[in-house]
Amino acid sequence: MKVSANQADAFVRSPPHDLRVAVIYGPDEGLVRERALKLGETVVADLSDPFLVCDLTGTELAADPALLADEVAAISMMGGRRLIRVREATDTVSRIVASVLEDGLGDALTVLQAGQLGPRSSLRILAEKSTGAAAIPCYVDDISALEQVIQETLRDHGVRITADASAWLVGRLGSDRLVSRGEAEKLALYAGPGGEVGIEDAMACIGDSAADSLDDLIYAAADGDSNLVDLSIMRCFQAGASAVGILRAMTGHLLKLESAGVRVRQGEDAGAVLKSLRPPVFYKLERRFRSQMGIWRGPALARALQLTLEAELNCKRTGIPEDPVCGRALLQIASLARQLRNAR
Repeated sequence: MKVSANQADAFVRSPPHDLRVAVIYGPDEGLVRERALKLGETVVADLSDPFLVCDLTGTELAADPALLADEVAAISMMGGRRLIRVREATDTVSRIVASVLEDGLGDALTVLQAGQLGPRSSLRILAEKSTGAAAIPCYVDDISALEQVIQETLRDHGVRITADASAWLVGRLGSDRLVSRGEAEKLALYAGPGGEVGIEDAMACIGDSAADSLDDLIYAAADGDSNLVDLSIMRCFQAGASAVGILRAMTGHLLKLESAGVRVRQGEDAGAVLKSLRPPVFYKLERRFRSQMGIWRGPALARALQLTLEAELNCKRTGIPEDPVCGRALLQIASLARQLRNAR
């Protein structure tokens, strides 16, 4: 069964009764883990129960092909349906999973957590086309999905958030669902039940080193500082940022420069324009943002946006390493920025 991205959350909360194998895959590792946990909880109340839950890895299955079949056929001493969780699953386990589906032994649910699987992935194709199986994609949250995660998490804690604060958070988060949810929970604890999160609260709580590194990277590329791009992109990757998340942040920054630049050239006050942007520009970065507005316009801006779009598409293609693709695009943007500054 092929589950669409917009149906994935509903599916893992209420899967079909005959579901025996689920392959949860995609670039958002946090979302993969979150959906695997939710799906597992529909079978077992306590995911740490050693009698009902078995944890394996793709490497272990590849080394012992009979292991999965043995676990699927096993019966719990205490009764109840068993859950088999397989982390780091790849195409190397496709035949093993296919054999289990064909045998039809046991009633256990096997949940495989995988990374990015392209359309030609044998494991993904198996899950999409087999009876009793499902392939569940986990893509990086778009703006509307991320805003919904923030709102839901805070609402569960009885906390409200202002529109400005929500817009600012959307601009800082998004490459990992669990990280985004964790940051929202941090804000909920800060505000307390019945409280409200404003823009100052959000900046105080979420202004961490990972977010600062992303700002360093985006502004370095738009400034034309290739050396800082090299340094900052490594920090971002080490902090857990995804290539797609970085590229989307760069795209958002370029679009913001375009919007603000147009308004200033039409006669609006630059200070007022910066204050009205959503999400707002961090006050420590306003001077650099104004400087960048002066160079990023017209064909150059269109070319930079084309670079980020092409890079994001390439990141989603099978067999292409994501990190180098992202780094190359940002270095090209930095080179273009230098040319623009030298031409002034």
